Amino acid sequence: MTFQRFGAWGAILVGAIYFFVPLIGTLEFSLRMRRDGYSLDAYKSVFSDSQFHQTFGYSMLMALLTIVFGMLLVVPTAYWVRLRLPQMRQVVEFITLLPLVIPAIVIVFGYLRMYNSSSILPLTGSIMGTNVLLVLSYIVLSLPYMYRAVDTAMRAIDVRTLTEAAESLGASWTTILFKCIFPNVISGVLSGAFITLAIVMGEFTMAALLNRPAFGPYLQLVGANKAYEPSALAVIAFTITWLSMGLLNLATRFSKIAPAKA
Repeated sequence: MTFQRFGAWGAILVGAIYFFVPLIGTLEFSLRMRRDGYSLDAYKSVFSDSQFHQTFGYSMLMALLTIVFGMLLVVPTAYWVRLRLPQMRQVVEFITLLPLVIPAIVIVFGYLRMYNSSSILPLTGSIMGTNVLLVLSYIVLSLPYMYRAVDTAMRAIDVRTLTEAAESLGASWTTILFKCIFPNVISGVLSGAFITLAIVMGEFTMAALLNRPAFGPYLQLVGANKAYEPSALAVIAFTITWLSMGLLNLATRFSKIAPAKA
């Protein structure tokens, strides 16, 4: 028993070293822009760059739109599958897993082929259309995580009983969905939302091929042309991811699903 415990702590220690040592090295290098000592010059350079603010703000907006429309797609779908179409559960789960199997570059080339300027729906013919296409692309990428987070939260409630109780009180489908189901799966929605935020902020392939001013392509551009700023951006990106994971932990820990009342 003692040997097993020692082995478990040893594995945790090796994993921590493997993860934290490169990050500490990146942080230390990002502070060496001045030759006479440590400084925050690299971070000042990044935060004073107008392109940083533009790309970061753009990706945050895309993340917000992705979360909102992804939630409006996933929650009703998971609800309807669980309530009326349980036989379609495996099919829906298979579809939501496809973005993990199909490379993002294949997906975006398919979009460019289908929605170019010569197609029936030329989304890439305008900036607004391309932005819409990028949001749809991000929704597809986030489906595996958003759907499973919502579906897991939905398993904790009795959807059928809650729906029948609401119907007996004369509630419409819209009322049932937004006033009964959404509040009871809020922890799952928040979990999927924070994971989606981390995905969108770091995504490169789709934004680059659609030629949109997103944060991922900006990271690559800075990394190809500067020395210390890429390390600072890497630390910032890690901080964003950790913040998302911290909020995810808080959401799953403190956003308890309250018992449904008829």
